[in-house]
Amino acid sequence: MKQFAKLMTVVCATVAGIGVSFASAENVKVTPLGGQEGEFCRLDRAMVFEDPNGTRVLYDPGMTVAGPEDPRLGNIDIVLISHMHGDHVGSRHNAAPNTGSCAEPDLSVVAVPNTNVVNIVLAKNAKIVTGSEMPEFFAKKLASLGGDPKNSMLVRFGANKEIGGVNITTVPAVHSNGVHPSMIGGDLGDSLAAAGLGGHVGPPTGYVLKFSNGLVVYLSGDTGITAEQELVVRDYYAAKLVVMNIGDTFTTGPTEAAYVINEMVKPASVIASHANEEATKDGKIIEGTRTDIFKKAVKVPVYAALSDKTLEFNAEGACVSGC
Repeated sequence: MKQFAKLMTVVCATVAGIGVSFASAENVKVTPLGGQEGEFCRLDRAMVFEDPNGTRVLYDPGMTVAGPEDPRLGNIDIVLISHMHGDHVGSRHNAAPNTGSCAEPDLSVVAVPNTNVVNIVLAKNAKIVTGSEMPEFFAKKLASLGGDPKNSMLVRFGANKEIGGVNITTVPAVHSNGVHPSMIGGDLGDSLAAAGLGGHVGPPTGYVLKFSNGLVVYLSGDTGITAEQELVVRDYYAAKLVVMNIGDTFTTGPTEAAYVINEMVKPASVIASHANEEATKDGKIIEGTRTDIFKKAVKVPVYAALSDKTLEFNAEGACVSGC
C-alpha cells in the first residue's frame, strides 16, 4: 500500500505539472524591451507579445531596441507601428541593451532615413501592419533596401488582418503623425527641413489585437481621450488588457489615462507605458511619478512596463505569471 501511495503521489505531481504547462501554453506573454533591464525608463515604448501558438508581435520598437541584432528580439513575425514619431519608429536607438542610463538613454546609433523599424522588418522578414497612409511609406522603404514591399500591409479602422493566428485592427488615436524630414532624406528631405516642414501620412492609430486564446488587447498608441475608447474598444471589441500611454503633454496624462481605464475601457488589467520619466528604481515605482499617480488612481491591477520582465495573461486579461 505504501508503494502504491508513493506511485499515486508521483502520478498526481506529474499530472499537476502537465496542467501547469498546459495552462501556461494558453497564455499570452508580454515582454517590454526597454533601455534598462528591470526598469521602466523615459523612452521605453517597445513590447513583444507572444501568442500561445508562438507568433511574435513587436509593438513600437522605438529607440530602446538595439536594432535587428538586439538579442532580445528573437524571431519576429509581425511589427506594429502606431505612428511615425522618432521615439516610436526609431530615428535613433541604443547600441546595445543596458547602455546609457534610465534617465539618460543611449541614442548613439542613427537609424534615419531607414528608421529602426524598417531595419528590423527587413532583417526579420516580418510583416509590418499599419493604418492610414503609412503602409505605402514603409513599402517604399523596404523596396529601396531590397526587401519585399508586400510585407508592408494595410489595416484601416474597422478592417481586420489575420496573421499567424493573431487578428489585428486599428482604432482611432488623437495625436499627430508627422514624418520628420530626416526620414525622407535626399533633396526633398533637405528642402522640407529648411522650410521647417515634414511629411504627413494620415491620422495616427491604436491597435486592437485578438490572440488565439481569445485575449483581446488594446494598444493605445499616443492618444488623448477619445470616444472610441468606450464605443469601439470596450463596447465592440471588449478589450480585457490595455497598454496605456500616460506621459502627459503629448498624450494623456496619468489622471486622464486613469479615467480612460476606469470609466471607458474598463479592462481587467493595464500595463502603464510611455511615461516619459524615470519611473522606477530597482524595479519599484518611484513615489510621486506619473506612473505612481496612475497606478493609485486606477481600479484594476496596473503593471509597470519593466524591461525584459515577461508577464503572462490569460484569456480574461488577468496576469497569471510574472506579476
